[in-house]
Amino acid sequence: MSEIKPDSEAADSELGGAEPAGKWTYLGLLAAVEFLAMTVWFSATAVVPQLVEAWSLAPGQVSWLTMSVQLGFVFGALGSAFLNLPDRVALPRLIGASALLAALANAAIPLLEPVPSAVIALRFVTGMALAGVYPPGMKLVATWSLRARGLGIGIMVGALTLGSAAPHLLNAFPLFGDGGMPPWRAVLGATSALAALAALLSFAWLRAGPLLSASAPFDWRSLTQGLRDRPTRLANFGYLGHMWELYAMWAWVPLFLLQRYQAAGLPTEAARLAGFGVVAVGALGCVVAGVIADRLGRTLVTSLSMIVSGGCALAVGLVYDHPLLLTALCLLWGLAVVADSAQFSAAVSELADRRYVGTALTVQTAMGFLLTLISIRAVPPLAELVGWRWVFASLALGPLFGTVSMLRLRALPAAAAMASGRR
Repeated sequence: MSEIKPDSEAADSELGGAEPAGKWTYLGLLAAVEFLAMTVWFSATAVVPQLVEAWSLAPGQVSWLTMSVQLGFVFGALGSAFLNLPDRVALPRLIGASALLAALANAAIPLLEPVPSAVIALRFVTGMALAGVYPPGMKLVATWSLRARGLGIGIMVGALTLGSAAPHLLNAFPLFGDGGMPPWRAVLGATSALAALAALLSFAWLRAGPLLSASAPFDWRSLTQGLRDRPTRLANFGYLGHMWELYAMWAWVPLFLLQRYQAAGLPTEAARLAGFGVVAVGALGCVVAGVIADRLGRTLVTSLSMIVSGGCALAVGLVYDHPLLLTALCLLWGLAVVADSAQFSAAVSELADRRYVGTALTVQTAMGFLLTLISIRAVPPLAELVGWRWVFASLALGPLFGTVSMLRLRALPAAAAMASGRR
């Protein structure tokens, strides 16, 4: 298969040097769709304590409530990539159908109680469906973005980040039930309704932009493009280093803060609010990094973000006994740890074969989420060896690997295809 790189100059000529009309309206709508649909990802996580009490779940079953979604996402992403669905199917329809399937799978959980194995299977289906929402959404951004692609994808990832933080906000205030914990049926019902609304918005109003490439023929070799082509491979390596750190940080730092606040005799609600802030602040990081990356280059922004986040991972143990300083450091960590996420996707969308950008982005996310299964599960046993004070230092290995990869990419002539020549 011959490599066809993005032809930004041709697109620039076609549009007269201007961004597509209606760009920010449709990107705002896409961000809303992504936020609404992705709330079902963490819906079961928000109500784990209630489910443990109601169903007498074993620790292994609790882990699978979250891990099954990620496994489903990987399975769905690989299947979608193998069939080249993001490059062969109308993107708004694919996103809408996937959001609807996620809503139905999530809404079916209360009907199957108390059968944990069936619930875990439905969580797997939910993750599989969301693979048709997130990666195709990134390609949809590319169809509307000529120059400010980093900002466009950054806004979308910021919406995902806010969805990830929402369960911690629910737990921060005693709005629903005892101890600020929402009723589990209400949470599942509400998030299912939100995902269904995302499907409706996608079917009714979401549109692909004028930079959409023609529908590509099926080619299974496009699956390996991201590993065969050196510039794209290095961008993917940077993403893998980033993902090693990101989801393990999101999964364990809010619980870590809760434990440190309790040990210091500080209010539980304050700890939960801190956990929400640590994740939610990343949405701001995504947008700011998007603006800077479009102006100064993707490799520079991703490298600096990973240097900061890796440094925070190493420094957490130094302020272990000082909850307020620990919170401040973790807020900086949360800002940096996801700030670069969209830029890896923007880089791949600019470096990959234009005909198979959707497939390239889907393979990228599948590899990244598969790696998160390892890093998330590795933290507790490592904590048994070195203690929770120093366990997060292990996450700095990802940013180190990712930074080296992105600096190597920056040195390649092909890197000029990124960020309008800013690399």
